[in-house]
Amino acid sequence: MAYVVTESCIKCKYTDCVEVCPVDCFREGPNCLVIDPDECIDCTLCVAECPVEAIYAEDDVPEDQLDFIALNAELAKQWKPIIERKEPPSDADEWAQVKDKRNLLER
Repeated sequence: MAYVVTESCIKCKYTDCVEVCPVDCFREGPNCLVIDPDECIDCTLCVAECPVEAIYAEDDVPEDQLDFIALNAELAKQWKPIIERKEPPSDADEWAQVKDKRNLLER
């Protein structure tokens, strides 16, 4: 079972999670992160680090976010690994509480 980045990450892209990942399983897209399910070792360290609570165990992904399981797997094959923490986008805090951002995901 892998961990999954969900909709809350879109337009926020905080990278605190990247800093604690022992296996470098995060991949970086234009405005979101995903987790490579083939690399994730289920250590749970990233969950507590995410300030927008975007990361879930695969079995705990909310029902309205289940498509993010396949989306993480798909995009992890396309996006490059991110292994160091970066500054979030300047407007990340403004997007942190916004719901329904799925249509804003940039591939």
